[in-house]
Parts: sequence; structure tokens; C-alpha cells
Amino acid sequence: MHSAVFLIEFGAIILGLGLLGRFAARFSFSPIPLYLLAGLAFGNGGLLPLGASEEFVAIGAEIGVILLLLMLGLEYTASDLVSNLKTQYPAGLVDFTLNALPGAVAALLLGWGPVAAVVLAGVTWISSSGVIAKVLGDLGRLGNRETPVILSILVLEDLAMAVYLPIITALLAGVGLAAGSVTLAIALGVAGLVLFLALRYGRLISRFVSSDDPEKLLLVVLGLTLLVAGVAQQLQVSAAVGAFLVGIALSGEVAEGAHTLLSPLRDLFAAVFFVFFGLHTDPASIPPVILPALALAIVTALTKIATGYWAARRAGIGVKGRWRAGGTLVARGEFSIVIAGLAVSAGVQPQMGPFATAYVLVLVVIGPLTARFTEPIAAHVARRRGTPTPPAAGDGAVLPEPAPSLSKTGGDDVEAGSGASGRV
Repeated sequence: MHSAVFLIEFGAIILGLGLLGRFAARFSFSPIPLYLLAGLAFGNGGLLPLGASEEFVAIGAEIGVILLLLMLGLEYTASDLVSNLKTQYPAGLVDFTLNALPGAVAALLLGWGPVAAVVLAGVTWISSSGVIAKVLGDLGRLGNRETPVILSILVLEDLAMAVYLPIITALLAGVGLAAGSVTLAIALGVAGLVLFLALRYGRLISRFVSSDDPEKLLLVVLGLTLLVAGVAQQLQVSAAVGAFLVGIALSGEVAEGAHTLLSPLRDLFAAVFFVFFGLHTDPASIPPVILPALALAIVTALTKIATGYWAARRAGIGVKGRWRAGGTLVARGEFSIVIAGLAVSAGVQPQMGPFATAYVLVLVVIGPLTARFTEPIAAHVARRRGTPTPPAAGDGAVLPEPAPSLSKTGGDDVEAGSGASGRV
């Protein structure tokens, strides 16, 4: 009987996610807020709490995070990451300063303590590359002059996650300074070693994993990823970082084949992850935090716009392209939820879950709007003030040829639950 109830509940969850994804696609927006709302509706304090399938959904959610990071790693080569780190690190520093600090300050003002401040800094720092890539495609901006600047910032955020996740994992585990330093040293050492091996022996690693049989390739890549993620978690490094490093180590046809084979699995389990986060958030706990979450969302939307504007200006992009770059970076999504989920699981701050849910719901909805309307609004304000907008070489909307892709799979990213890139 329990098995029958489980099948009914889990089947209803998957069917519901599919219908919500189709609804979101029809109106060209991210399904993430719908998945979160579905979790709220059927979780603790919701309309119809689930019971029999909750444990399986929890496992599926953990696999979803691992697959998100694996697919993220598959998008980049080690040389991409190294070259971006060398040339674009000033933009990464500005991005961190403008967007992580508001989250940390907000947590301290709310009286949540220093650990929660580090967690909320990550929630407000990381943009959603999946939503952003989908918006770029929908608006026809993949060939725009500012698009490589946007992608560079997203790549730097992805690379920073390999350092940030071990730090908060150690903090949330409550280990001392010495143990936390050892954990971080291990994480940085492993990341550096993987980057070195990928640069020097990437072809050999890919050749070892490669197979002409899709079934065997799927089993080897998935098995290797779960194994490395488990070992990483055992070392207190973070399972997500382990999966990310596996993705970086693979390249060429292997990365392309694995990306194609694993995309449906990633979409399924990523959607389950968002539902799981909503299931563990009591809807009644959201109203008390909705105003501070909304205020922080407005502040960090403006700081992301400023980040994109500064980075595009540094790259020599014209004024219009600067505003487009800033508006496009506003959306937050899957990694804000992943980071908050770690804190919720560790029991650090009970209000972190509802706060992050409300924050992401706001920004994942207004992100596509800021991408579309920031530049026209800025131009309108400039005209009202009588400020001329001089033409610049960087203002040309489209490059003579498509902008160089930072992805080693060559495919355009779309959002989680609907063909997401690693970070939805």
C-alpha cells in the first residue's frame, strides 16, 4: 500500500512539474518560481502535504544539485576558466563587492549572526546563468557586443563557487578555524590539481571516459560524478564542487555527448530540487520576511545593474550596451536556493529558507524584465534630462560575427526544468 501511495505522489509531482514547465515556456519565463510555489503548496503547512514520497524527493534533490554542477563544469574548459580569471578578475571583484556585501549586511541587521551573513552573501551574489542565457536567446542578444562581458562574469561566479562552497560547508558544519582551514586548503588543492590535469591531460581523461555507446558513456560519466561527489562530501569539500570538477576535466566530444545524454536527467532532478526546497518551507513563514526580502531584492538588482554597467564600460562597450549588460545580470535562481538549502539543512537560521524563497521569487520574475527594459528606461531618463547619448563603437547591437562562446559544448543554455544550463 505504501508503494502505491509513493507512486501516486511521485507521479503527480513529475506530471505537475511537466505541466508547469509547459505553462512557463508558453509565456517565455523561467519555471523556477512555479516549482518553488508548487513545493510551498504541497509541503509543510501547505494545501496538501506529501508524506510517502518525501524521502525519495530529498535524494532526488541532492542528485539534482550534483547534476547542476556537473553540467556547469561541462560548459567550460579549464583553459576558458584560467583565461577568464586572468583577464576578467577585476569585474569579478566588483561583482563580489557590490552584490555579496548587501546580503551579509542584511543578515547582520536581521540579527542572524556571522555564519548566516556568509550564507546570505552567497545568495545575493550569484546570478542565474540559466535564466540569463534563456533571456539572451529570447531577446536575440547572443551576438551582442556586451554578451561576452556577461558570460565572463557568470564564468567567474561559477569558478568562485569552487572556493565558496567548501567555506560555507565548513562553517555550517561548525568546525573550528584549524579544521575549516584544512578543509579549504584541501578544496583549493583539489581544484588546482583538477585544473592542472585538465589543462595538461584533458584529452587522455576524456579518451578514458569516451565511448561510442551512449549507454556506456552515460553510466561511466554519471557513476564517476556520483563517486567523486561522495568522496568530496566525505572530505567536507562539498559534493557539488566534486561534480563541478568532474565536468571541467571532460572536454571535446565526450563533454558534448555527456551534455546531451545528461540534460534530461539534470532537468528532472533540478526541478525536483526546487520542489524539495519549497516542501521544506512553511508558507506561513514567508509573510514576516517578505518586506526585508523585497528591499534586499531591489538593492541587489541595482547593484547587479551597476556591476554589468562597470564591466561593460571597462570592456569598451557603448552606453546602451552597458545598460543592457547590467539589466541582464539581475536574475537570481538555482544557486541562491542551493546555498540557502545548505543553511536550512544545517539548522543555522530557520528564517533563511522563507527569506531566500521570497528573494528568489522576486528576482527570477523581474530579472527578464530588467534585461528587456533597463536600457530603454535609461535612454528615456537621459532624454528627459536633456543628456545626449553619443554613439559609440560598442553600441552596435550585433557583432559582425557571433560572439565567441565560453561553452565547450557549443550549445545555447536554457533554464532548469526546461533544458537548463548548469546554473539555472
